[in-house]
Amino acid sequence: MEISSFSTTSTGLFGSSSEEILVPRRKKVPIRNRVSVSISPSKRTEGQMGIQFQKRCGLQVVCSQKKEVHAVEASCMDDIYNALAERLVPTAAAASNPTFKHIVGLAGPPGAGKSTIASEIVRRVNRLWPEKSCSFDSQVGPPEVATFLPMDGFHLYRHQLDAMEDPEEAHARRGAPWTFDPELLLKCLKTLRVQGSVYAPSFDHGVGDPVQDDIFVSLQHKVVIVEGNYLLLQEGAWKDVSSVFDEKWFIEVNIETAMQRVLRRHISTGKPPDVAKWRIEYNDRPNAELVMKSKTNADLIIKSVDF
Repeated sequence: MEISSFSTTSTGLFGSSSEEILVPRRKKVPIRNRVSVSISPSKRTEGQMGIQFQKRCGLQVVCSQKKEVHAVEASCMDDIYNALAERLVPTAAAASNPTFKHIVGLAGPPGAGKSTIASEIVRRVNRLWPEKSCSFDSQVGPPEVATFLPMDGFHLYRHQLDAMEDPEEAHARRGAPWTFDPELLLKCLKTLRVQGSVYAPSFDHGVGDPVQDDIFVSLQHKVVIVEGNYLLLQEGAWKDVSSVFDEKWFIEVNIETAMQRVLRRHISTGKPPDVAKWRIEYNDRPNAELVMKSKTNADLIIKSVDF
C-alpha cells in the first residue's frame, strides 16, 4: 500500500475557507500543532485517469493515484479526535433516511486505544452535529446521532470455551479470533443495516461473559463506530464482517507501546506482574501481531500518539 504524504495546519485542513493545492512530500517533518494527512485512494474522487482532485472542508487535495488511503497524524490525540469527528459530522447532518446508517469499522491491536478513540469521536460528533444540521430545532435538545459498538460483547461464553477440545488452552487464549463469534456480529450488523436499529451484547468484565441485548443502537443513530481487534481480518466470517463497513479505520501504534499499555491494564485488574507478563507473551502479543497484518485492508490509518 503506497501512501503519499501531505501536511497542513489543523485550521487549514478542517476550518479554513481558502483552498490550497498541496504538493506531496516523501518525508514528514514533525511540526507542533500541525496535522499530517496522507492520501492515496477514495471513492470520492473526480476523474478516472491522471490527476484526481478531492475537496473536503474547504481543502483541495491533488492525488494522482486511482485509490486513496488517508493517514491522520497530529501532535496530540485531541487533534485527531476533532479531525475524525469533522469527517463524520456531514454524514450525520445530511442523513434524512430514517434507517440510514454510516458504519465505521475501527480496528487495531490490544492496547491501541480503540474504546477511547471511538468514544471521544462519538462525543465530538454529537456535540458538532447541531451546528451542521439545517433541520436542527434550537428549541429542542439535540438527539445523539453517533454511537459506538464494542466487539467485546461477541466473546464466546465461558461455557462455550469449556466445551472445546482443550478448555485450558481456550481460556488461556481468550481474546484470540477463534474465541469470538463473528457470525453473531455479522448478523447484528446486517440487522442494523437493514432495519436501522439493533440490540447488541455488551461484556461484563466482572462476570467474564457477554450480556445479551445490553446495547441498543436506535434509529436516531446515523453514525455507528464498531471497534474491535479483528474487524479487518480477511479470513472466514471476519471477511464478511469487514465487508459491511462504509469506512475501515485502523489505529497504527508501536507494538511495544501497546503491550506496555496492556501490561498496566492487566496489573490494574489485580493480576500479579509475572502473570500479566506471561499472558502478554502467550496471548496478547501474538494477537497483536495478527491484527497488525490487517492494516493493509484499511482505508484510513490513525497514527496513535501516547495518551
